[in-house]
This record gives sequence, structure tokens and C-alpha cells, in this order.
Amino acid sequence: MNTAQAKRVLETALICSQQPLQVREMRELFNDMLGADSIKLLLEELRQDWTQRGVELVQVASGWRFQSRPEMREYLDRLHPEKPPRYTRATMETLAIIAYRQPVTRGDMEDIRGVTINATIIKQLEDRGWVEVIGHREAPGRPALFATTRQFLDDLGIASLDQLPVIDAQGRSADSVAALMPLQSLPADDEPQREDEAGAAAQDDLLASAAPETVPLPTPTTLAGQPHD
Repeated sequence: MNTAQAKRVLETALICSQQPLQVREMRELFNDMLGADSIKLLLEELRQDWTQRGVELVQVASGWRFQSRPEMREYLDRLHPEKPPRYTRATMETLAIIAYRQPVTRGDMEDIRGVTINATIIKQLEDRGWVEVIGHREAPGRPALFATTRQFLDDLGIASLDQLPVIDAQGRSADSVAALMPLQSLPADDEPQREDEAGAAAQDDLLASAAPETVPLPTPTTLAGQPHD
């Protein structure tokens, strides 16, 4: 099999797959006759082949996939004009704290936010597959330590936490929330109840006013049909 044929096989498999493909899975396409390094070279060539098209080949945490380019979202949304539910600022701020400060306990998050975090918010993030418990802190009560998941990286369209947008030295909440705004284009589950603390609503209004005046970036759509969950 020559290079052109091998690239055609890879291209077809990636386009037809509903999930990102890992290099080890792609090797199975060739009965392990192509090594991992050869597969990666072919993937880079494919990436270059698609640079001038409306879709792109990217590497995310779970593997490689084709997805629409962000600038195509405006047009694709016309096929499905209904707007998905949006996550509350409390939910997004909690997720941002976990993403940028992980691993953290619920107490850590409450210290940073300055309010008690509704347990339903944590459960929503766990149910969405964005956060998980990775251990327990050696402290009284052994509180759970939360971190983001591979699914979180996939849905954000990045391969590792190193690719998260850099925020300023003060780690402002508004900046970190804005960095995760692409996730707002994903369908939300039932929204959690808001915190009952008197200062929660005022703090959300303050953060909203401090957030950069930018339009939320779209979350990439997989070429195979639907975003994977």
C-alpha cells in the first residue's frame, strides 16, 4: 500500500468515526503493518491537505478527529437555529476553578468563590462528564479532590490542559470563565438551583460586567455528524 492509499484509508476512517480515533486504533486499519510514527506522519500530511477547507483535522485528548472550523459555525447554525440551554455563571465559574486550580476540594472552590457552592452544581459537572473525583486530601474528613476529565478536553477541542487559554497573573474569575465559553454551545442538562447566599447574585452580576466583551466561540462540530458526548 502506497502513501496515497494509506492516507485515503485514514481519512475515510476518521470521517466515518463518531468518536476520536487513537493512533493504536488506526494501526489496526493496516494490521499493524504501519508503526505509530508512520501513522503520525500521515496524519500531519492529512492535516495539511485540509488546511484550506471548512473542516480541519485536530488532535484532542481522546485521539484524532475531523471537525468544523470555528468560522463555519455561523453558517451551520442556520440549519439548527434553536439555541441550546446555557449553563449558569455559577456553574461555569465552578468549572473554571477546577480547570485552572485542580486538584481542588469543594472547600477550595468555596474559598475562591466566596460563597457556598450548591452540591447540584458539582453533580451537574460530574454528570456532564467534565469533572471527576481523583482522590481525597489527607485532612480532617478526607474531602474529595476534583479534576477535569478527558471528556472536558475533547468538548473544549484541546488535547491537554497546557492548551487552556492563559489568564492574567491575578487569575481573575472573569478571565477564566471567558476561556471556557466555547462549552456554552453544548446542550446543557437541567440547570442547578442557584446558591441561596445573599451575595451570590450580586457577585455574578459583577463578574458578568467584568467579563471581556467577546462573542462566545463555537464548540467544534464533528464531521461525522454529531458532537460526541
